[in-house]
Parts: sequence; C-alpha cells; structure tokens
Amino acid sequence: MSKRLFKQSVIPGFGITLGFTLAYLGLIVLIPLSAVIWKTTDLTLLQFWQTISEPRVVASLKLSFGASLIAATVNAIFGLVLAWALVRYSFPGKRIVDTLVDLPFALPTAVAGIALTAIYAKNGWLGQYLEPLGLKIAFTPTGIMIALIFIGLPFVVRTVQPVLEDLDKEIEEAAASLGANRAQTVFKVVLPIILPALLTGFALAFARAVGEYGSVIFIAGNLPMVSEIAPLMIITKLEQYDYSGATSIAVVMLFLSFILLLVVNTLQAWTAKRTGREV
Repeated sequence: MSKRLFKQSVIPGFGITLGFTLAYLGLIVLIPLSAVIWKTTDLTLLQFWQTISEPRVVASLKLSFGASLIAATVNAIFGLVLAWALVRYSFPGKRIVDTLVDLPFALPTAVAGIALTAIYAKNGWLGQYLEPLGLKIAFTPTGIMIALIFIGLPFVVRTVQPVLEDLDKEIEEAAASLGANRAQTVFKVVLPIILPALLTGFALAFARAVGEYGSVIFIAGNLPMVSEIAPLMIITKLEQYDYSGATSIAVVMLFLSFILLLVVNTLQAWTAKRTGREV
C-alpha cells in the first residue's frame, strides 16, 4: 500500500529531490553560517562578551534593529494602503505606480543611497528646505530609516497584493449587508484574512533592512554612537583584520534576527490557523 502511494506521489523522484535540496541548502546556507559561528570560537567567552558589549557595537546594533523594526512597521502600514489602492481602484498612471513599486528591487543599493543623500542633504532638493525648519534627515538615524523604508516597501506590497486580488468582494458586501460599517469590514473581515500575508511582508522587509549596507552607508554619515550601523561595524572589523570580532557581531545579528523572525512566523502561523487559511 505504501509503495503504491509512493509511486503516485505528485513529486517523482522524492529521494533525489530531497537529497539535492538538502545539499543545496547546506552549501548555500548552512555551511556559511556554520563557518561564521565556528570562527567566533577563536575567542573565549569573556573576549566574545567584551567584543559585543563595546558601547560602539551596542549602539550600532540598537540602531540597526531599531531602525529596521520601525521601517518594517511603516512599510506594513503604508504598503498595505498602496496594495489596496492598486487592487481596488483604477486611476491615471496606475501601471506606472505599479512598476515603480519594484524599482528598489532593480536599482543598485549604492545608487539608491546616493540618490537619497542628494535629495535630503543640506544642499539637496528637499534638504535645503527642511534643514532651515530644523528637520535634518541626511547623516542622522532618520535618514537611515528613510533608506530602509525605501528598500523594504516592495516586499510588503508584492506579498499582500496577490491576497487582496484573490479576496472575493462578496465577503465585503455580505458584511455591509449585515450592518457592518467600513471600519468594521476592514478590521473584522478583511484584515484577519490578509494578516498572514501582511506579517510575511513585514518579516521580509525587516530581514532585508537589518542587513542593508549599500543604500544606508551614504545617507547615514557613519558617526560613531549616532548613525553607525552594525553592518558597517562588521566591515570596520574586517578592515582591521579582526575577523573574530567581525564574526562575533555577525553572530549576534544572526541570533537576534532569528528570534524576531521566529516570533513573526509563529504569529503568522497562529493567525493563519485562526482564520482557517494556509499561509
């Protein structure tokens, strides 16, 4: 019986497929990550703690993770609004807007960083008007968050958009016919259905932001204890040939990212189970 079921499997050659998948995953993901962790063992536990507890390193980690969380949250809100507008409404230039959403995917990150700096610097297109008002963006944590929002927005839009397209409008009409107003329809009917996809977009945007380097390095200003991100600290350690120190910071970032993504994925699975939909 089991042999018959195996022969009728949707995926033929399961053993070969599984072996190739595990080998590919090991070569591309597990071995490099293991090498990072293994290199850290060159340090004693005390040396490891001294490296990651340096005020400059702690400040960079706080900035990277804090700015990434804020940027991902902003993207989750406004990315949902943008996806809703693209799916539910027709307006002049809709195809252009839909194409521009993917621009951060195609644009080199260094180019994005230079462009944002040119816009928000003191003599930039917008910076020359904002700084006299006391709104300094370039070379501050605010500029970092703007860069992270820029590169993370497509992840939310492209994750939520297909779910909204598959969402039957009759569900909204049924809620309205039962007396629900627009707010109740959105928060009690639509949002629970799209929440798993929204959390996925949030997780992708956060994961991209926390390790971002190219688009941030120019607009950050790289001021120690102020606008210095954790990836830059890793580069600095490597330039000083402190490979163990660099991998120590990388291990901390890996651990914190894993915990946050685990929490998001757990919440995502719980919401998907609650709404009776698969993620």
